[in-house]
Amino acid sequence: MALFNSFEFIAFGSSFNIPLPLIVNMLISIGAFYVSQHLIPRMKAMFINANLSGVDMNKATKIRIPEAFGVVTGCIFLVSLFLFIPIPFASNFSKDDTGEFPHHKFVEFIAAMLSICCMILLGFADDVLNLRWRDKLYLPTIASLPLLMVYYTNFNSTTIILPKFVASFVGTSLDIGALYYVYMGMLAVFCTNAINILAGINGLEVCQSLVIAVSIIVFNLVEIIVGNSKEAYEFSLYILLPYVGATLALWKYNRYPSQVFVGDTFNYLSGMTFAVVGILGHFSKTVLLFFIPQIINFIYSVPQLFRLIPCPRHRLPKHDPKTDLLNYSKTQFRVSDLNILGKFCYVVFKSLRLIRSDEDKDGVVVCNNFTIINFAILITGPIREDRLNRLLTMFQVICSVFAFAIRYPLAHYFYDTSN
Repeated sequence: MALFNSFEFIAFGSSFNIPLPLIVNMLISIGAFYVSQHLIPRMKAMFINANLSGVDMNKATKIRIPEAFGVVTGCIFLVSLFLFIPIPFASNFSKDDTGEFPHHKFVEFIAAMLSICCMILLGFADDVLNLRWRDKLYLPTIASLPLLMVYYTNFNSTTIILPKFVASFVGTSLDIGALYYVYMGMLAVFCTNAINILAGINGLEVCQSLVIAVSIIVFNLVEIIVGNSKEAYEFSLYILLPYVGATLALWKYNRYPSQVFVGDTFNYLSGMTFAVVGILGHFSKTVLLFFIPQIINFIYSVPQLFRLIPCPRHRLPKHDPKTDLLNYSKTQFRVSDLNILGKFCYVVFKSLRLIRSDEDKDGVVVCNNFTIINFAILITGPIREDRLNRLLTMFQVICSVFAFAIRYPLAHYFYDTSN
């Protein structure tokens, strides 16, 4: 079904059709970049005057830096989507092959913006009110309900493709019913919090989000070129291109040394954006592949996230003002005070050399905090903040390349039909 008019061009001996709405979307995305680049520096004083500022703990100079600037990026991103709404759904382009208006696609787009808007609101509330940790678990679930309802009314497909080694026993597919909606709700929770957990140095949240977004865009383009479900992947591009445009401008001011902090608002915005395109674009499992570093960081952080090992409020690396280098931050506890699961985690992590610990004669253990940021410093030794960010960003890129290898060459060894 072709919803939109398109332009055809020839390159490398092949013919390609680019839908007119996609061209307009790219122009709007470029505009989002320039508007963000113009607006962010002019709003710094406004945020400081509103007491939305903080001190960069990894710098020797303790000047006030405006924070929660993710709300600016989020608003520009939303305005870009608002401006784009008339383009794909204008009368000249929107009618399908039967001459009907594609109400299902329109509802999807509105629901996507509603969920993203909800997360921007909740993220900004977290930056201002400092919400409790458990609030960060159920709020993304609530914000994802519009997506799940649209998925239910438009598709309601709850069938998963099974690997070959299972298919011989129970078949090539399995309908898991309501569990599929539980999975999608958990996906929204994970995406919004995973980026938030892997944070704490200048530019890291923005860099990892940009790598994930660009990876999904490349995946969408590949799928469109090979002719798979064109509408779903175009929908994803319509969401992600303005996001990348607005986020690139934010990265310019958030990279080392940061002029602004992004706050939890940006992390929630990014996570929900990725969840939106994954759920409504029907490639949620592929989206998770691009979250390999965040999954590793979550698993590594589990002992502290679930309070099996004492977890300080901030697990940021420690800055040494004499050398201007970052050292891994530490936590301390008595092994005798841990419950059985805590003792098990401590023994396993220590045996696998995933932590560096020292125990004094009184039984007090001092070890690094359980994040891959601290683990990277444990491997490299004291390191400059900008170099650490480049190292972790390169790890994100390598994981994205690995994700593509899993999604394409390796998938054929495990599945009869790629999903």
